[in-house]
Amino acid sequence: MSELKTCFKRVDYDLAGLLHYIDIGDIGLPDIQRPFVWSNAKVRDLFDSMYRGFPVGYLLFWASQAVQGVKQIGTGDKVHHVPSLLIVDGQQRLTSLYAVFRGRTVLDEDYQGRRIEVAFRPRDSKFDVADAAIRRDPEWIANISEIWSSGKSSRKLVNDFIHRLSEKAPLTEDEEEAISHNLDRLFDLQKFPFTALEIAPSVDEEQVADIFVRINSEGVKLKQADFILTLLSVFWDEGRKALEDFCRHSRKVPSQVGGASPFNYFIQPDPDQLLRVSIAFGFNRGRLKSVYQVLRGKNMDTGEFSAERRESQFRMLQEAQNKVLNITNWHQFLSSLVGAGFRGEKMISSQNALLYAYAFYLIGRNRFNVAEHILQRLIGRWFFFSTLTGRYSSSPETVMDSDLSRVRVVTDGDLFIRMLEDIMASELTNDFWGITLPANLESSSARNPELFAYIAAQNKLSVPVLFSHKKVPELLDPSLKANKKPLERHHLFPRAWLERQNINDLKIINQQANFALIEWPDNIDISDTAPTEYVPKIRSRFTDEAWKSMHEYHALPKDWETLPYQDFLQQRRKLMAAIIRRGFDSLK
Repeated sequence: MSELKTCFKRVDYDLAGLLHYIDIGDIGLPDIQRPFVWSNAKVRDLFDSMYRGFPVGYLLFWASQAVQGVKQIGTGDKVHHVPSLLIVDGQQRLTSLYAVFRGRTVLDEDYQGRRIEVAFRPRDSKFDVADAAIRRDPEWIANISEIWSSGKSSRKLVNDFIHRLSEKAPLTEDEEEAISHNLDRLFDLQKFPFTALEIAPSVDEEQVADIFVRINSEGVKLKQADFILTLLSVFWDEGRKALEDFCRHSRKVPSQVGGASPFNYFIQPDPDQLLRVSIAFGFNRGRLKSVYQVLRGKNMDTGEFSAERRESQFRMLQEAQNKVLNITNWHQFLSSLVGAGFRGEKMISSQNALLYAYAFYLIGRNRFNVAEHILQRLIGRWFFFSTLTGRYSSSPETVMDSDLSRVRVVTDGDLFIRMLEDIMASELTNDFWGITLPANLESSSARNPELFAYIAAQNKLSVPVLFSHKKVPELLDPSLKANKKPLERHHLFPRAWLERQNINDLKIINQQANFALIEWPDNIDISDTAPTEYVPKIRSRFTDEAWKSMHEYHALPKDWETLPYQDFLQQRRKLMAAIIRRGFDSLK
């Protein structure tokens, strides 16, 4: 006989009951101050549907295996510190309802505070998003949160509104009756029925994720990081808040925050990304699945859950996260990227490579006490290498887990350095530089990691801008804000000219080898002129030595302007690979 059993039960609630359970902590709704992605218009539609008596979907809860009645790692004012139910599906709906009924502010995706203001016109039961005109019009209740958060009775609310409206124009008895009825119906939305499916506590997170994906009409996929962040909400909420504060401040210039700030020009991290760094640094794990189980307090041998084990693992996570969110660590790491020639997010093809490089920086600095001047170059090289080779582009967790497994047997700083250098040397062979890399440069992608490595190498080598006396690093500063970019990508063989030569395939026209960074006035002047025409004119502006050096560092073959286009591309790809190698070797 089949042993498959139903893994959920149906439970009915009214809205007031749901909100009460959230208030006392029985239902683990994450902090209202987390990014909320619904628009006010969508919240308006939710209330309109409820008002009309339409179904608005069921909720999906997961019964917690957490041990009750134990010391919590986080602090809070909930009656029950450990929720018995965690929300899997319906978080945006419950957050909307909780924010409106309790009059709470929410944060948008950019961590900017906003209030959900849904307006209601009792005369005709119309809902809308509040605007300036609605707020001036006495026909409207501009923010329905006042209905429930004011603490007034429904009778008091009705009388006050009718009195205010009567001051504008007298109301008939029928109008007063209709308005009173409609306001009572709005007030009674707190009795709206919801059906919840509660998944049994014996179901593991992979099955929960599978259930969620199968029943979610929007096809949103839950990730391991989502479950771990939920655990932080339950057992260490100040830790999750610290993650989110760090991410929020990384999106604001320092003057908006005051004092030290995680703001930078490379990445605006999300909490789950920094969580990955903490897990890699603190637990030597690239895969989040096993860490999730450990953080729940599970003994991987017996399968039993223990509050003591959970608290011990959360202490390890806390120590790791404190290092990850340390502003000095963060900016010292980012300076290693600058030292490797990378100047901002437009040169970052893989955020995974950046985040995992940060984990290795923390390991080298905090675990093995590698001298900062050595660590800076090492991590700069590692990032250059990992982004150039696309090391974390495919199956990043698996690759990182393999890398971290090597760290587990390392005992000192010298061995740590040697480990990373050995990994790099094993992949960056002469065949890579002479065959693989030129072949990879045969691409028309604007986000090609080899292209970014080429620009980083030019930046590191302080190369002069093509056809200019200025240096590439001077004009790659991401803090420069102008109407036009200081540097533009220029077709050395202009597109219009190539098309006149019957070369129309954009994949060939837009080859990386056909581009160079030049100042925008030169780009405009060259326009669609043939290289054999514009190059001699520009050549007259430079000495023989400057011209030769410029060609060398911009990987331009001798007399390139006279070469057949395909020959030019082939020769330049090899020269570009040589420049990338010189830039990388300069980091030793």
